[in-house]
Amino acid sequence: MAKFRSLARQVRDPGCDLALRRYSLRKCLERFAPYGHRATWDHLCARHGIGPEDRAPDPARLVAALDELEEARDVWLAYEEEFAERRKREKHDGLRRPGSFDDWHRRTWGGNGVARCDNPAVHPSQSLAEVLRRLIAGLESGPGTACPVCAERGIVWQPDLSNEPWSGPVCRGCGIVVPQPVLTTEALARAKKARLKELASAA
Repeated sequence: MAKFRSLARQVRDPGCDLALRRYSLRKCLERFAPYGHRATWDHLCARHGIGPEDRAPDPARLVAALDELEEARDVWLAYEEEFAERRKREKHDGLRRPGSFDDWHRRTWGGNGVARCDNPAVHPSQSLAEVLRRLIAGLESGPGTACPVCAERGIVWQPDLSNEPWSGPVCRGCGIVVPQPVLTTEALARAKKARLKELASAA
């Protein structure tokens, strides 16, 4: 199985045909896709003017999309390195059992679905790297009452997500499944209440 860097080299290689270069960019998303594979592809296509089904896109657009993906991957890898160091210190200090924060992190190890968008067509408009920086800042600053990516307070609990976790808070502003550790108990309760109101109004 090809690694992210070797796939990235193929995307940049002018000696490869465009279909292979596009395919290699799609394969990169199997290694790193912050919104999930389909939503990250939709995001990159929209931001860089690539037709989602175009088999021979402009190579400069492909490379620009790869640049954005690589910048975001660098942000996430630096965070994972810091996270691993923190866990090492905690274990040294006798804290063996990880908390709920670590449960969330375990599911996103490698960067897949870090800011998962359950609806592939609804995702943040900022660059992937900026979204991850905001998300990491939210994780590091402790629980709040709004989405760490877009600051939207309209968060609703979705019980039928397409990936693990199978239920959770979804931001109505940018579409991400908000990591529960960044929300206060009150914000989570408000999201569940908003879901109940939606169900009641639909009945």
